[in-house]
Amino acid sequence: MNHVTLNNGLKMPQLGFGVWQVKDDEATAAVTKAIEVGYRSIDTAMIYENEKGVGKALKDTSVPREDLFITTKVWNSDQGYENTLRAFDESLEKLGLDYVDLYLIHWPTPEFDQYVDTYKALEKLYHDGRVKAIGVCNFEIEHLERLLKECDVKPVLNQVECHPFLSQNELKEFCAKHEIFVEAWSPLQQGGEVLNHETVQQIAAAHDKSPAQVILRWHLQNNTIVIPKSVTPSRIEENFNVFDFELSHDEMESINKLNKNERKGPHPNEMNRR
Repeated sequence: MNHVTLNNGLKMPQLGFGVWQVKDDEATAAVTKAIEVGYRSIDTAMIYENEKGVGKALKDTSVPREDLFITTKVWNSDQGYENTLRAFDESLEKLGLDYVDLYLIHWPTPEFDQYVDTYKALEKLYHDGRVKAIGVCNFEIEHLERLLKECDVKPVLNQVECHPFLSQNELKEFCAKHEIFVEAWSPLQQGGEVLNHETVQQIAAAHDKSPAQVILRWHLQNNTIVIPKSVTPSRIEENFNVFDFELSHDEMESINKLNKNERKGPHPNEMNRR
């Protein structure tokens, strides 16, 4: 496992396991399998409605709590200072934990203009020692600039949609300049056409790896944190086995050239759903 060091000194596995769209009653088995395979970073969220299932897997594992890295997120309808503190307590109870390693704002929802107050609640949780690190999801440069100006604790990462068709180069440059890691959700374009692209297929064949493994390796070599999701045991294993090969400079460049700024999910400025 590769680890990255966040801007507050905390170490985080570069490859984690996501549970978006995993039902609560399936989350326990999926997370249990992921931990058995070797994942130590688990990414969930209030809106996924599977924190209880994740928590059951965490309770039943023999892996010590300090060896696990648990992330959850505050949803749009819980934004605002006091609401966020209440939502965090609820997430913590569902997970059955005393603290989480990383707490994130799920979307900036700029229409409601509450993300600064929400982030200040995250700062309180951080200063109180109830979270080890804080960050954001789906923040554009303008949203990050405002946080950096109006808040005290720099986000450790920005979790955004990122894959070869949406490489987020400008955002990555800004984040790197400010020591903010980029973490990719939908790293495989939600199983989209990028997996079938001729370039990816050819590189996969050359390394005797799957297209998904090649794309995950591309993320890792681009210094991106990545959280693929699956409930299929064989896929969970496959997505983890990406540390025994390396893409060449030319192979990296050929994948970089696939970028067309094409989103699967909504643009952050338009995602204002409560």
